[in-house]
Amino acid sequence: MIKTLEESPLYPMANPKSVAFFGASNSIAAMGTNLLLSLQAAGFEGKIYPVHYKEDHVLGLGAYKNVMDLPEVPDLAVMVLPTRIVNSTLEMCGKKGVRRVVIVSGGFKEVGGEGVVLERELIEIALKYGIRVLGPNCLGVANPHHRVNTTFIPYKGPGGFIGLASQSGSFVTQLFDYLSGMGLGFSTAFSVGNESDIDLVDAMEYLAVCPHTKVIALYIEGIRRGRAFVEAARSIVRHKPVVAFYVGGSETGRQAGFSHTGALAGPDELYDGMFRQSGVIRARSVTELFDFCWVLGSSPLPRGRQVVIQTHSGGPGAAAADACGRAGLELPPLSDHTVERLEPFVPHTGSVSNPVDLTFTKNPTEFYSSIPEILLQEERADTLLVYFLTPMPVIKRGLAQMGLPYEQIAEQALKLIDEQCRNFSRLAQASDKPVVGYTFRSLDDPSIRGLTERGIPVFLGPERAARAIAALLHYAGR
Repeated sequence: MIKTLEESPLYPMANPKSVAFFGASNSIAAMGTNLLLSLQAAGFEGKIYPVHYKEDHVLGLGAYKNVMDLPEVPDLAVMVLPTRIVNSTLEMCGKKGVRRVVIVSGGFKEVGGEGVVLERELIEIALKYGIRVLGPNCLGVANPHHRVNTTFIPYKGPGGFIGLASQSGSFVTQLFDYLSGMGLGFSTAFSVGNESDIDLVDAMEYLAVCPHTKVIALYIEGIRRGRAFVEAARSIVRHKPVVAFYVGGSETGRQAGFSHTGALAGPDELYDGMFRQSGVIRARSVTELFDFCWVLGSSPLPRGRQVVIQTHSGGPGAAAADACGRAGLELPPLSDHTVERLEPFVPHTGSVSNPVDLTFTKNPTEFYSSIPEILLQEERADTLLVYFLTPMPVIKRGLAQMGLPYEQIAEQALKLIDEQCRNFSRLAQASDKPVVGYTFRSLDDPSIRGLTERGIPVFLGPERAARAIAALLHYAGR
């Protein structure tokens, strides 16, 4: 295991000061052009050297006919070239002194036949010059904290806390918006492709010491260094959770993975055992992968399995109770002291059982302040699960009935929501218990967005929330 980022072969790839780009042109139809545009859109502050045998300028940058013509040895070279010229270009990079290369080009071992031979030749060239290779058949790296993005889609969100190591480039580049919708982002994301050299284990070791990474996500089609994976994961999970989504356990998944990256998959039982031995939490879907990462990276660990549910609607409360039971969680009755403290806030139509169902509150701010404060102090509560429903039209209607001028209603409604979310997040951050939310509204709803942007995980539906709490317990060893 490495002890510092600088020890990792991935450090110059994720934190380059200069990049040579092969395969970009002035044609927007070219994949290489789009990848270079992504690097520019990220606001990369280092030097970019397009290498093109015909063009004098590429996307406004001065271009060079040959890598040997570059004014310096770049920290990183990115290749989006026809398969037939990748190896010769890699040879020239080696002669220039380039020691870190991302090879986006496909057509190697994943296609079999001649592709297998070409990948062997690629490895021999890399060994000859001491070049560390990410790929081939990958999309490279996205590190928003360093303004680096070599993938196909621009990354516009802020840097986050989820570190990703993926054998699929799509899971790096196509999930930018998905994570942004939850108020999340990558710390650094690596697409390792065929793993001719650098693999999942190398990426895990980098993310383990990355200061921006709180939790590590893995997309796996097959692990080629099983023992090294288990040893690395065991070491990492002592201080940082690791969540894996493995897709090669079925015959159809195995075939798809092999044709995708040439990965050699194994049966589910084998990977289940490997994950158990190493302390890795297994997700059964992409949704679970990032749900688990969200809660693990934003919440304290629960002391036990007891969950208290806060709701203002009976149906969502009952659905959450059922979801908790199915996830192996427990719903304890509230203590007499807590019931006594809650009674002034709960109407006669409500319930001070668990779930705590308010049905309706004349003062909505109490739902975000006094009530969760009492529940977080409940000695039997290890986790607080809250149903959020604060529709903007209802708030606007209430402000209108209070006589507020029409032109001020929208602004004041947003201010009220922001204050409620701020009060709730302060309570959650001051507590040593996990606070998890669920809703049936959009995550773009101002009341939900105000919570997620302040670090409160809010899931679409109680089932996802309950499974996320169970993942917290798994990591806590409860």
